[in-house]
Amino acid sequence: MAVAAVQTYWRASRAPRYSYTFALPLLALYELLAAILPLGETHGVRNGADVILKALFYAALGQWGPLAFGVLLVGLFLWGAWRDARANAQPLRASYFAGMLAESIVLALSFGVVVGLVTARVLGTLHALAIAPMQQLDMPTRLMVSLGAGLYEELLFRVILVSGLAAFGRTVCGFTPRVAGIFAVVVGAIVFSAFHYVGAYGDVFTVQSFVFRMIAGLFFSALYLLRGFGVDAWTHALYDVFLILA
Repeated sequence: MAVAAVQTYWRASRAPRYSYTFALPLLALYELLAAILPLGETHGVRNGADVILKALFYAALGQWGPLAFGVLLVGLFLWGAWRDARANAQPLRASYFAGMLAESIVLALSFGVVVGLVTARVLGTLHALAIAPMQQLDMPTRLMVSLGAGLYEELLFRVILVSGLAAFGRTVCGFTPRVAGIFAVVVGAIVFSAFHYVGAYGDVFTVQSFVFRMIAGLFFSALYLLRGFGVDAWTHALYDVFLILA
C-alpha cells in the first residue's frame, strides 16, 4: 500500500497540474522582490535568464513588455495545469505540494555535495563554487536573483534550450530520439555553464568552476526529466539561496 502511494505521488507530482502550479509561487516571489526592491539598492539587477527571455517583449512593447511576458507565462502555466487537471479529473492534494517542497529542500541541500564529488572525480580535485561577484550585492537582491535563477534559468536552459536542441537533433541532424536527447542535454549543459561568465556580475572563469557548472547542468536536466519543471525550478532556487546564506 505504501509503495503504491509513493508511486502515485511520483507520477502525479511531475505532471503539469502539480508541476506548473508548484512553480507559480516561485514566480510570484521573484517578481514581487524585483518590483519592491528600490532601484538605488539593486542597481536594476535582474537574473540574466529573466532579461534574455523578456528582451523580445521589451523590444516590441517597451516598458509594457515585461508585464506582457509575465501575463503570458502565468497564462501558460495555468493553461497547462488546467488542461492536465481536466484530463485526469482528480482534485489536487495539498500533501503532494508539501512533499514536493520537502523533496526540493532535500535535493537542494544535497546537490552541491553530489555535484562537487562528481566534479572531483572528473578533475581529480575538490572544488568549492565561488560566487564572489554576487557578494557585491545586498542580501535582498541576492535572494531575488537566486529565486530568479531557479525559475528563469530552468525555463530557458531546460524547457526551451534542451527541448529545442532535442528537436533540432531529431529533425535536422536525423538523430534517433535517444541520441538527440543526449546531444541536447550535453550541449545545453555547456551553454548553461558558459552563461554564468557573462555580464558585469558573471563569475570569474576557471576550468574547475566551468566543469562544476556543466555537471550541474547535466544534473538539472536529469532532474527536469525525472521530476518535472516545478521540483527542478524550486531545487535550483533553494540551492542558490542556501549558497548565499552559507
